[in-house]
Amino acid sequence: MSVVGILPAAGSGRRFGAAKQFRDLGGLPLSVHAALGFERVPAIESYVVAVPPGEEERVAALLRAHGLRKAHRVVAGGAERADSVRLALDAAPADATLAVIHDAARPFASPALFERVIEAARAHGAAIAAVRCVDTVKEGEGDRIVRTHDRSRLWLAQTPQAFRVDWLREAYGTLGVQAGRFTDEAALLEAAGREVRLVEGEKENFKVTEREDWERAEAKVQAASGPAFAVGQGIDVHAFEPGRRLVLGGIEFPGEVGLAGHSDADVVLHAVMDALLGAAGLGDIGQHFPDTAEEFRGADSGRLLQVVVEKLRKAGWAVGNVDLTVLAQKPRLGPRREAMRENVARLLEIPAARVNVKASTTERLGFVGRAEGIACQAVALLIRAR
Repeated sequence: MSVVGILPAAGSGRRFGAAKQFRDLGGLPLSVHAALGFERVPAIESYVVAVPPGEEERVAALLRAHGLRKAHRVVAGGAERADSVRLALDAAPADATLAVIHDAARPFASPALFERVIEAARAHGAAIAAVRCVDTVKEGEGDRIVRTHDRSRLWLAQTPQAFRVDWLREAYGTLGVQAGRFTDEAALLEAAGREVRLVEGEKENFKVTEREDWERAEAKVQAASGPAFAVGQGIDVHAFEPGRRLVLGGIEFPGEVGLAGHSDADVVLHAVMDALLGAAGLGDIGQHFPDTAEEFRGADSGRLLQVVVEKLRKAGWAVGNVDLTVLAQKPRLGPRREAMRENVARLLEIPAARVNVKASTTERLGFVGRAEGIACQAVALLIRAR
């Protein structure tokens, strides 16, 4: 039995970007989350998406850009949901025998739920996901209760919903223009005299409609992607070595004794890199740029920091702020402190106001006080990128 998915994402016909199904949720449009439901179910071989008229090419490009490969066609939808489903059904592969319909505004349906609904539809011809009603249901006129319903017999319909394609076509043919008044395909088939089976749905398979739904969905996506913030600490130390140039924070200090190291020995940027990598759980600078690798001999630490920033981006992080404490008896940082701050911010691609550079002489104590070298401590805050 060949299975095709149908995603009615036409909404009310508003322009692309305004309709809720194309609003961003955790970096992906809401409808792309829903389409991923089809992509993750092996039984669904392809799917058709119905979108606002005139937006077919743009949405097709959006699906390709996010790596969705099962989309069979993107077609113009209709004024009502039933119209969009019918138009998508007309564009489905000719050999499709079972249609799985899913709301574009339900981003959290699990593959297991799709599979249960498909299995029930294969056995009985029509099935929908639904959850039992746990609240007492009152029927009213204005603010007056006219009837209390037996909640033990009530279910709240969800999607996915799956139906034999020939039954769906038959229902559309039988009901004609009246098909547009039904809010889901189960009601359409019921009106055409077909029996529809109930499959236990999922509470987390909620429909994103109101502001509170958006807040709940965003919190769910954020929780799935890990913590919203992460903090890391980096410490680096280098001894002075005559004959080398001194570079701190990517800024050269002419006339000063440089630091010993495999790269340019920029103790400030090395501490920054370790703080960033630590916050993201990506190891340390030695793992990424080992001092045994010839390609890093004399390397510009600014370029290495840019590589780290790109690794953070790919891991879903953005730099929040960095606080630096440079421990040095010499040189004096004051004249170049602002240049260091601005350069570090440039390399991190954040405003200079989010980089702080402090200095301490350690009161002539320890190796720093004896002017044997320079140390730097960095603390970095990462923010989960949207």
